[in-house]
Amino acid sequence: MNKTELIEHMAADADISKAAAARALSSFIENIGKSLTKGNSVTLVGFGTFSQKKRAARAGRNPSTGATIKIAASKVVRFSAGKTLKDRVNKR
Repeated sequence: MNKTELIEHMAADADISKAAAARALSSFIENIGKSLTKGNSVTLVGFGTFSQKKRAARAGRNPSTGATIKIAASKVVRFSAGKTLKDRVNKR
């Protein structure tokens, strides 16, 4: 499912216009990003948790030349699925 399809499903399920669903989804994404930028995590009970983790600097290899390169430290976004979501995906 892509963003457009998600907006269509949200609009149908919530009985709202596609424009309103698009604004709601954009706001949701924007606010998760803002929270992660501040170093906070976002927990949606039953769905999962978005969090930020620091990745240390490390050495790597350029695959085309084999030369050793330095990979800078960075922050990465992590998502940990909640129990309800895991159970739904693994439903047999």
